[in-house]
Amino acid sequence: MGVQGSGKGTQAKMLADRFDLVHISVGDIFRWNVQSHTKLGASVKRTVDAGDLVSDDLVESVVQDRLHQHDWNYGFIVDGFPRNAVQAEFFLESYDIDSVVILDMPDDEVARRVLSRRLCEGCGLDYNLIAHRPDVEDRCDVCGGRLVARKDDNPEALAKRLADYHAKTRPVIEIFDRKERLVRVDATRSIDEVFAEICVRLGLPLDR
Repeated sequence: MGVQGSGKGTQAKMLADRFDLVHISVGDIFRWNVQSHTKLGASVKRTVDAGDLVSDDLVESVVQDRLHQHDWNYGFIVDGFPRNAVQAEFFLESYDIDSVVILDMPDDEVARRVLSRRLCEGCGLDYNLIAHRPDVEDRCDVCGGRLVARKDDNPEALAKRLADYHAKTRPVIEIFDRKERLVRVDATRSIDEVFAEICVRLGLPLDR
């Protein structure tokens, strides 16, 4: 768990690759539907373009459908869910959760990172002008497509999302904290440093 731009998708993927987990990303599922022009994708696109968050009911439905595939032999790691107290209670009742990792990052650093993000119009590859700059300005290294900011990556929409995140996530964190499943990590450091601390705090081998 973590605010937008804290690197939760990156860390979740690294953990999944290292420990043979299935990475379930709500954001990736929604982005695939948007790019594939599905009915779900059209609904998500309208919501996101308006600077709003996708409804909690829809998020919960998508995650449940994905988990019901049961293709996670060694377990799974989820990012972008749960988003409210009801979903957190459902999650704890339905699955044996080992731990919840909170990636802490102040809002000003979130803004710096999020407003530097770019997306290739051609292949959809993500860039960040702070940490992952293209070789040619405003052009994708892979397909040469034009790099653009996402429509919802603007100061007004970001402020709205941050306020919504803090309001809804605080009760979720309190629920997990009562279950003694919570690990907090400073996400302002480098990707490798954050990953190393997560592994140490969870008792996972770094050299697997």
